[in-house]
Amino acid sequence: MRMRRKHNLDERLEDVNALILRRTIEDLNMKTSVEKKDYIDFKEVFGRDSSIELEIGCGKGRFMADLARRNPDMDFIAIEMLSNVIVEACERISKEGLNNVRFMILRAECLQSYIPPKTVSRIYINFPTPLPQKGYEKQRLTNKKFLNIYKDILTDDGEIYLKTDNKSMFEYSVCELSQNGFALKNVSLDLHRSECKGNIMTEHEVKYTDMDMPIYRLEAYVAEKNR
Repeated sequence: MRMRRKHNLDERLEDVNALILRRTIEDLNMKTSVEKKDYIDFKEVFGRDSSIELEIGCGKGRFMADLARRNPDMDFIAIEMLSNVIVEACERISKEGLNNVRFMILRAECLQSYIPPKTVSRIYINFPTPLPQKGYEKQRLTNKKFLNIYKDILTDDGEIYLKTDNKSMFEYSVCELSQNGFALKNVSLDLHRSECKGNIMTEHEVKYTDMDMPIYRLEAYVAEKNR
């Protein structure tokens, strides 16, 4: 079912325009558009040299707002595919007056067109759509197609943080990461009953935790021999 267009969407987007990094590559064919580059100058955007972290699929922005608030000396990029979704996250960041976050309305397949190689120190993938249907495997955010993109934009010591409530998605991700040059650490099969400290909750995570559902989590980094 298609999401209903939010009321006054265009006006709301205009109000938070300063937080949105606009796409400049007009080619809508992802197979050819990814060959074109218009790299973001993070120093120009944020006015300083700092560590850059990326959230893929920021939803309504609860996680990103908390992360940015806790880490004022770091800068963050958050992406979503739809302006109808990202507008609420932008409004949250604007309301809180956080200056260390920018957004892009972008598919993860296009990250290499805008993110320079070896610039992102951490990628957060929180509760990605599992896409269990036959034939949708290549669209999962932990498929090897995406892992190769992440390898390109991550710094040499960069990491991926994944959280999901879906056991099958988690098992799939463990296999894909392990088979495509990543090593795992801090793996948890029930995050909120583990000793993990400093966890930041997303909107989905709050709901699943209230339902007493286990949250699966892992951290991954590029194995030394593959760097």
